[in-house]
Amino acid sequence: MNFGEDVPAVGAADVPQDGYLLDVREQGEWDAGHAPSAVHIPMGQLGDRAGEVPRDREVFVICRSGQRSAQVTVALNQAGWLARNVDGGMKGWAEAGRPMEGGGEGRPYVA
Repeated sequence: MNFGEDVPAVGAADVPQDGYLLDVREQGEWDAGHAPSAVHIPMGQLGDRAGEVPRDREVFVICRSGQRSAQVTVALNQAGWLARNVDGGMKGWAEAGRPMEGGGEGRPYVA
């Protein structure tokens, strides 16, 4: 999925293991399955919680498919952060074989 030159993107396989991964999905999506090191701030709460996102390092933004995270990436970059959208979102993350964990019983999955 390409959002144009205004939205810098990176493939899920290329997100550094020690990268700051910001998951902007809703709680139920997060509970179903997320990257173990991700920080969860739902898109609707980001305005109130933006101060929790570091400004001194690159931020990799992820959602389910890459659309919401593209919007957040643009907003963060316009506000002075250095952010990149994770192309393909958690779907791409799972397809790349990246690790996932869930909040419930059973195998984690992308909701």
